[in-house]
Amino acid sequence: MSGIEIRKVTAKIGAQISGVDIAKPLDDETIVAVRAALNEHKALVFDADGLDDEGQQAFARQFGDLTTAHPTVPAIDGAPNVLPVDSERGRANHWHTDVTFVLNPPQASTLRSITIPPYGGETLIANSAAAYRDLPEPLRQLADNLWAEHTNDYDYAVPDEEVDEEQAEQRAQFTSINFRTAHPVVRVHPLTGERGLFIGGFAQRILGLSVGESRKILDLFQSYVTRPENILRWRWSPNQLVLFDNRITQHYAIDNYDGQPRRLHRVTVAGDVPVGIEGKESYSIAGDASHYTSVTTVE
Repeated sequence: MSGIEIRKVTAKIGAQISGVDIAKPLDDETIVAVRAALNEHKALVFDADGLDDEGQQAFARQFGDLTTAHPTVPAIDGAPNVLPVDSERGRANHWHTDVTFVLNPPQASTLRSITIPPYGGETLIANSAAAYRDLPEPLRQLADNLWAEHTNDYDYAVPDEEVDEEQAEQRAQFTSINFRTAHPVVRVHPLTGERGLFIGGFAQRILGLSVGESRKILDLFQSYVTRPENILRWRWSPNQLVLFDNRITQHYAIDNYDGQPRRLHRVTVAGDVPVGIEGKESYSIAGDASHYTSVTTVE
């Protein structure tokens, strides 16, 4: 493990990793070190010089089986595991954890910079374990006992008359298979045992409550996730890769670059079924995601 360096970026989330050439296979000791750093810092930034789509998939595969690109959105031609995150195909400027509307969301995501605007276009990543720790004890007790329904029928809060034809087609594609899954509001990380708020944009309703009641409670918990102290604001440079733990973070792509081109490529690692504090697993309400991801054991 000689040569690997880990430099914290903020107190609560994020580290830059140097001394590792991720365009080459990593030895077992380095994989263990990277996994340990991910458990601690939640989001890791690497130099990705020389890395292409094939290399990004190979890097991610060292941490588990890959998902396909997305349950409903097409992959890059010839690369079924690579999702283009392209400003021309829509902008994910809402807080979310990747694909929580399926039974077993990815355990980890990788994003690689392809086209970066001259200004703006940062990615925010929030530590949801720190958010849980910030909750006052009465709110922690409330969160511990709640479950939420996650769905890809996302409430964009945009009036229909403001949605153009292209946006309507993108929404129709995103929701072409309806997924609804119940997850614990507090998820226990299978490796660290940390508790984190497992909510975000796809969490649309608290089980047993009305939509209006759910929104108030989810917004309250979400306000702790998005405290500035819990957030890494990453300004992309060319040829970088960010690996983040999808089990215990949320992220947000800031739309602050005046419509200029911005493109990242995403590859995700298949995950396990989330578990709440009492050991109960998430369960599917609607939608079969077996074409998208295998269900992994804890790793």
